Amino acid sequence: MRALAILTVKNEAAFLLEWLAHHRAVGFTDFLVFSNDCSDGTDAMLDRLQDLGQLTHLRNPGPWSEGPQWAALKTAERHPLLAAADWVLVFDIDEFVNIHVGDGTLGALLAALPEADAIALTWRMFGNGGLVDYVDRPVTEQFSRAAPPGMLWPWRASLFKTLFRNTGAYRKLGVHRPRAPVEARMEAIRWVDGSGRSLPERYRRQGLFTPLGETPWGLVQLNHYALGAMQSYVLKCDRGRANREASAFDISYWVERNFCTEEDRSIARYATATAAGMAKLRADPLLERLHHAAVAWRRARLVELMRDEPFRALFGRLMLTPPSRPLPPPLAARMRALALAAAARPVPQDPHA
Repeated sequence: MRALAILTVKNEAAFLLEWLAHHRAVGFTDFLVFSNDCSDGTDAMLDRLQDLGQLTHLRNPGPWSEGPQWAALKTAERHPLLAAADWVLVFDIDEFVNIHVGDGTLGALLAALPEADAIALTWRMFGNGGLVDYVDRPVTEQFSRAAPPGMLWPWRASLFKTLFRNTGAYRKLGVHRPRAPVEARMEAIRWVDGSGRSLPERYRRQGLFTPLGETPWGLVQLNHYALGAMQSYVLKCDRGRANREASAFDISYWVERNFCTEEDRSIARYATATAAGMAKLRADPLLERLHHAAVAWRRARLVELMRDEPFRALFGRLMLTPPSRPLPPPLAARMRALALAAAARPVPQDPHA
């Protein structure tokens, strides 16, 4: 079985080796990685990883009409790695597949869901945990406080990325799910959530959220470390979003993701394999130098940004803002009712997904 991971990155070399080692341990066999406008050596690191046979790297220079990630996905649709893949997942460097069944590999997950054609990997949002300073340690070790199950609001607590069987049932890739369904094949397509429950027929054609108020993580979840340390979040704001050409992060993005209600260390099952994979990669002298250079770049860039009042003010606001609290059920139900009153569909759809 060939499982393809598709990734778009910019200025994220300091996190690349952990992400790659983790997903090799999970069972992905192929990696198609796009880089755009990097200043920290991400592109050079990807070139070296390609030389070592670890991934395929394509540069994705602008300008882009819809954003760098959309441009990358259009290129990926024509790439031989996609044609050769049995299963495909488009996701980001702050997202880590976390499988709870069997030995934690894709093989174990797919064996548990033999009839599934698309598996909705619902986010579990991991909060900042009060960490201020960026340190060069694995993200999956640093952040262990997460959102509780069953949240009704914000909607993105139920947002998913899709691991899908590459049968030609969909003609286009998407940020969150495959697009452009082939109608003649839709009747046979089965979508399930991360607990293995069948999703309604409408998911064959549309849908970005698993049903609200449920816990779709029984077999697999997607750990989403969207914030990181406060210093890392400032750098993320400086970088901008991958799927929009011009869209900044701000304090509202932080507040809607900084949930630290419950501890979840389930991803530690991969720690030994990930550490071994990282050690093997860092044994390459050039990769080790590039990693250290990326860490140094982040620290230098932070010093630069702190001379700029808007970034300095953002950093101060992050330190002022406590972790977000999940809305009590009556208030969450109120937000849901407001959305239902404003639109015919049950939850808003993201036009950029």
